[in-house]
Amino acid sequence: MVAERCGKVRCIGRDFVEAVRKIALMPLDWPALIIGLLTGAYWGRVIKLVFKTKRTTGKAGNFWPAERLGQVLRVIWYPTVIAWIVWPLIKAWTVQESTLTQPLYENWIIRCSALGVALVAYWLTLICWRKMGTSWRMGIDPNEKTQLIVTGPYAYVRHPIYTLQAVIMLASLAAVPSIFMAIIAVLLIALLYWEARREEQYLLRTHGPVYGRYLSAVGRFIPKSASPAQL
Repeated sequence: MVAERCGKVRCIGRDFVEAVRKIALMPLDWPALIIGLLTGAYWGRVIKLVFKTKRTTGKAGNFWPAERLGQVLRVIWYPTVIAWIVWPLIKAWTVQESTLTQPLYENWIIRCSALGVALVAYWLTLICWRKMGTSWRMGIDPNEKTQLIVTGPYAYVRHPIYTLQAVIMLASLAAVPSIFMAIIAVLLIALLYWEARREEQYLLRTHGPVYGRYLSAVGRFIPKSASPAQL
């Protein structure tokens, strides 16, 4: 009888330990976890496109650009991207401590809405990548001339991928509100703006008046018209 009771106690003890272990492994913050996984999927797709571009066109996807300034920017850009992916995953298993962002952290309507915005922006980005086709590049190669894409999403804004990336970044900030995430957002959006300006200068040199007319007709990040530009 005593042995039987001891066996039951041991079973209960094992069940309790297993339950505690499972609870410990569960994230404390699901929005942070989803944002971390989403941004990881986004940049995983970018890396896949780099390899696909090399395989299908024989050209580099410019993960590491040929020009010097692009290389310098990547030294800042890539650590920022890594922080964007890793920080939400860390926050998923840690307790919110900042009193400054606590009101935002506790507002589940804003955080869940931001998740929805991020998911829609990612889906639209997939459409933009598909529209770019073999012309997609991650950076500037001064010695290469790719086909100019001015239809689909590109008939509304010149940089729909950068626009959507900024939307995902701001949605990430709303879903995982913290001072560190705000710093990441400022850095990333500043880099996106700088890179967009540089790409426009390169495309103007490469495609000449055709791209000049496109610049005049289509907004950089915000559409100039509700109708697509006709070039």
